[in-house]
Amino acid sequence: MNIEEVRQFCIAKKGVTEGFPFDEETLVIKVGGKIFALLSLDKTPAINLKCDPERAIDLRERFDDILPGYHMNKKHWNTVRLEGILPDSLLEEMITHSYELVLASLPRKVQEAVKRGEDTF
Repeated sequence: MNIEEVRQFCIAKKGVTEGFPFDEETLVIKVGGKIFALLSLDKTPAINLKCDPERAIDLRERFDDILPGYHMNKKHWNTVRLEGILPDSLLEEMITHSYELVLASLPRKVQEAVKRGEDTF
């Protein structure tokens, strides 16, 4: 997947917003006001995704393009290089996993609003 395909996959999910709060090269994607993905748009495209800690370690051991989260809590975040050879299906599954982890951490009222497709932020 190229960077635009990854972006489109992320923003197609319910309750998602996007913006550039840090700089012009880091697209921040949120659900219910909390970050679930950061897309690096610089020379080396990559995405930071939240991940279950045990699964994060397993993915890093199996795939060279999955690294500890750059500038993130390395226990809970992975950086995925987008110019590598990861299957699209794995990348989509990792994005969905990150989205679902963050959504589950939100207050119940916000979760329900997101699931109904209502704007939460």
